[in-house]
Amino acid sequence: MSPIITRREGAVLTVILDRPKANAIDLATSRVMGETFRAFRDDPELRVAILTAAGERFFCPGWDLKAAAAGDAVDGDYGVGGFGGLQELPRMNKPVIAAVNGIACGGGLELALSADMILAADHATFALPEIRSGTVADAASVKLPKRIPYHIAMELLLTGRWFDAQEAHRWGLVNEILPPARLMERAMELAQLLASGPPLVYAAIKEIVREAEDARFQDMMNRITRRQLETVDTLYGSEDQVEGARAFAEKREPVWKGR
Repeated sequence: MSPIITRREGAVLTVILDRPKANAIDLATSRVMGETFRAFRDDPELRVAILTAAGERFFCPGWDLKAAAAGDAVDGDYGVGGFGGLQELPRMNKPVIAAVNGIACGGGLELALSADMILAADHATFALPEIRSGTVADAASVKLPKRIPYHIAMELLLTGRWFDAQEAHRWGLVNEILPPARLMERAMELAQLLASGPPLVYAAIKEIVREAEDARFQDMMNRITRRQLETVDTLYGSEDQVEGARAFAEKREPVWKGR
């Protein structure tokens, strides 16, 4: 039985983590997720992905400790995209929305942080409890201080305390809080909105943001204007860029072809 369920609706792929009881991720699940997100990345017909989980209590608690006790090594082969198949997947230049339907802690919160937008059910809770088991939330230690105020990020990393969806929203970690019954409906609305947009522009935005993390502003601007980023070079020479300008001049909606 597959640990994930996928649903394809037009240009939107929904990936549902489905490993009762808690949707924890072992090595095999991580590899399946990596292959799924790689296939999404490489499919020209798909433009947006939604990542969520089965059930209403757990989004994902992260690493499967039972699998670890049975022999899964914490530093084993997570697959092409790293843990959860997404956070280290190279050239992921399409938008991904996380719909957090319950508890997201440890690696589960790190997985949500790998998405471009996060929607949360109003009962969702979050934590980075690794500190309590004598290990480090590695991806969160890299990402969280860049996403929310430094001192808040450090508090969450150093204490491992739990926080709710309202606090996550207050710090800008979550885009929207929704009733559980509305969560996936809203995620699909947002995905369809993005799917109707210009895919080459999205790709350029994602590559620029990724490359700019450790770059000086002027250095990054020089790379963009000189078309030294693959996605930017593709965009600037594309039919879609001409179509965007033409549609604006003709006062009509553009028809994006992704080329």
